[in-house]
Amino acid sequence: MLKRLLKNQKGLTLIELLAVVIILGIVSAIAVPSIGKIIDNSKKDAHVANAVQMINSTKLLIAGGDATLRPSNGSQVYIPLNYLVGASGNLDALKNPDGGTYNSPTADVVSTSAVPTGSYVKVSLAASPATEFTYDVKLVPSSGRGVQTGSPSAGNPIAEANLTRSAVN
Repeated sequence: MLKRLLKNQKGLTLIELLAVVIILGIVSAIAVPSIGKIIDNSKKDAHVANAVQMINSTKLLIAGGDATLRPSNGSQVYIPLNYLVGASGNLDALKNPDGGTYNSPTADVVSTSAVPTGSYVKVSLAASPATEFTYDVKLVPSSGRGVQTGSPSAGNPIAEANLTRSAVN
C-alpha cells in the first residue's frame, strides 16, 4: 500500500513550481528589452525607407523630363515634400512610423535658392564634371524623429549614400 502511494505522486512540489516561475521571469527580463529594440530599429528603418522613397520619386520626375527639377551646372534645386506628393509628383503621402506627419513647406514650389523649412530633397549637379546628380534629403517630423543631421529645426539634409539608421534622430 505504501509502495503504491509513493509511485502515485502527481503534480509539482512548491520548490519545482517556484523554479519554473523564476526561470520564466529571467527569460522575460531578457526578451522584453530585445523586442523593444527590434521595434525601435524597424521604425528607424521605416524613416529611412520614406527618405529613399522621396529620392526615388525625384529621380523618376527628373528622368521623366521635368525641367524644373534639373539643376544647372554647379547649382542645386530644392524640391519640397508637397511637390512630390501633390499633383506634380508621383508619391503617396508618407506615413511617419512614430505617429504624426512630416512637415513640408506650405507651397509646393521648387526653388533654386531658398532652402525650404520642412521636408525636401536637394538635387545638385557639380560644375565639373557635370555628369551626375547628387541627392540629399531632409525629412522633418511634426513630432518624434526624422531624417536629418542635428535638430529638426536646424538640421541639414543627409546624402543619399549616408541614409542609415544612424541618420534618424
